[in-house]
Amino acid sequence: MPAEQDPGGPAGPRDPHGRDRDAMAAALALSEDVRGRTSPNPPVGAVILDADGARVGAGATQPPGGPHAEVMALREAGDRARGGTAYVTLEPCAHHGRTPPCAQALLDAGIAAVHYAVADPNPAASGGGALLREAGVDVRGGLLAADVAAGPLRAWLHRTRTGRPHVTWKYAATLDGRVAAADGTSRWISGPTSRGEVHRIRAAADAVVAGTGTVLADDPWLTVRDADGGLAARQPLRVIVGTRGIPETARVLDEAAETLHIRTHDAAEVLERLAARGVVDVLLEGGPTLAGAFAAAGMIDRIVAYVAPTLLGAGPTALGPAGVSTITEAHRWRVEGVTMSGDDVRITAVPVADEGGR
Repeated sequence: MPAEQDPGGPAGPRDPHGRDRDAMAAALALSEDVRGRTSPNPPVGAVILDADGARVGAGATQPPGGPHAEVMALREAGDRARGGTAYVTLEPCAHHGRTPPCAQALLDAGIAAVHYAVADPNPAASGGGALLREAGVDVRGGLLAADVAAGPLRAWLHRTRTGRPHVTWKYAATLDGRVAAADGTSRWISGPTSRGEVHRIRAAADAVVAGTGTVLADDPWLTVRDADGGLAARQPLRVIVGTRGIPETARVLDEAAETLHIRTHDAAEVLERLAARGVVDVLLEGGPTLAGAFAAAGMIDRIVAYVAPTLLGAGPTALGPAGVSTITEAHRWRVEGVTMSGDDVRITAVPVADEGGR
């Protein structure tokens, strides 16, 4: 195996006690904590161990214009970083953007070794690993790469590689696939545990998208609430899609969060508008019609489905027309995970065609 690679498997001879994996796991947790607050920059976490292996610094990417994760960790470590090891979830950048290059900051601090999880796919910022290696730093990539790429950096990596925001479609349905009863009532299909999880998912998103039909039928608030029901300090952009007007009394038009009404039914146009605003991570919470439009356009990158142990027998299904007329045109998905969420079952899935990462 090349010296610069470490796929993040079980601890091997170089790491007999799992120190490297533990440090990168801590960096991953730090990056997860700031997800939703760094766009359009990636949510990165960094941990510094001194020459004796003691943790002396930790940090995560700050909001745009603020320091990157490595700088935050180095500030905490101070002189104790010299001769130490840095663990970073993304390859340190080598370019001078709003802030100086992190690779140079690591060199200036006297760091002797750097482990990063995922190589930076952005041509403008990549090359930090090579710069450090040329300066004599022991650089290794790939540690816990799969966990980082499927976790806090999933949306940012997708945005960088494709140029459009990453879209997660979230819905709650009954065992027979209904999202509402025959009379249109839908509160509540999922249980309290699932509803609490949804607020955590919203909190990590840059934008929450719903259709005008959902607004007119359900008057959703589309905000993030804490465990006590109060508004969280940070709210994602609320995006309403559709040509119909929205009543001035609609809850999505209050001052709890910013709201953008995009008067179109074109999923690609919606994502282009959001990308222009620096949106990276989109949570699609619209009804069957909007979900079907995004599915037909091939613009759903992940599904998070909450299936409740309930039967209705009638009522709308989760997905409307999605461009499928015969079984050979079916949208195929690979299940990433299945777990309990209170009494509900949470299923996460990604498109089969995108297993290589899109």
